[in-house]
Order: sequence, then structure tokens, then C-alpha cells
Amino acid sequence: MDKGKAVMGSGRRWAVDFTDNSTTPSSRDIPDPPGFYRASQEQDDSAVTKQKKDAEANWKSQKAWEVAQAPFKNLLMMGFMMWMAGNTVHLFSIGITFSALWQPIGALQGVGKVFEPYKDSKVDLLAPKLVFIALNLGGLALGIWKLNTLGLLPTHVSDWVSSLPPAKEVEYSGGGMPLR
Repeated sequence: MDKGKAVMGSGRRWAVDFTDNSTTPSSRDIPDPPGFYRASQEQDDSAVTKQKKDAEANWKSQKAWEVAQAPFKNLLMMGFMMWMAGNTVHLFSIGITFSALWQPIGALQGVGKVFEPYKDSKVDLLAPKLVFIALNLGGLALGIWKLNTLGLLPTHVSDWVSSLPPAKEVEYSGGGMPLR
């Protein structure tokens, strides 16, 4: 059968047979160009695989740092949402605050799973993990601060013992005209 001709008896209407059964010289018979040696290509394969492994390790390190810095974006978003919720105790502000507390706790529990895809003998994950933990602890501190501004944290002795008088108010706000 001629090279590149359609096969008619194979059951397919448009099948092409690319097997080379001809006696004409093929590309394997053409000599290599000057300066090209096949032995050097085999030696370069080990260098190429080393470069690929180094490139993969570099990529994993970059991705690990991206994952480590991701809680910073969440921290800014959560801070803005808490600011928008205000300082009064109502359903929305409590929901935002507990979300701000729950997300860092969940992230801190799964630090190992988050960095699992980037494990490699050439990639040091200690610094990205520490940054990830620090940013999540910052998010947790932001949630605790919001609980304190809402007055939901027990910060005075009278919050624990009912027989003691409540804390004195430090500020007093009055305004306008006196009513007579």
C-alpha cells in the first residue's frame, strides 16, 4: 500500500495508513547536522530533568507563599465587614464576629492539609506555615477585639460574680439643650 493513501477495506471510510513500508530513505537515514551529537543529547537529559525538578520546586515554593499570604486578604475583608456592622449588638454584627472567629480557627486546624500539595525535599515550608499561622492568629485577635467592642467579653469582676456592682461607666455623653 502506498504511503499516505486511504485504506479502503478497513471498515472506516476515511482511515489513513501512515506505516512506512517503502524502500526510500526516511528521516532516520539522514545524517545529523554538523555540531549535533546524539551522545551529548543523552547527557543533557539529566541536566534537563534537574532543571525541571528545580523549576517545579521553585513553583511549589511560590505557590506555598501565595497560600501563606491568602489570610491577609481575608483579614482586610473581615475588618471592613466588622466596621460596616457597627458597635451595636444585633444579629448581623454577631454573625460577622463569629464568622471572624470561626474562619481562623478552622484554618489553623488544617495547616497541614493546606500545605500538603507543596511538600518537597527541596521546598522549605516552615516560613510560609509560620506566616499563615501568624495571619490567622491576627484574624482571631480581630474577632476577639470585635467581641470586646460589642461588650460580649467578660472583662470586669462583676461579669463573673453577680453580687458585685457593675463597673462604672468611664464616659458620659449628654447633649443639647437642658429641658426645664
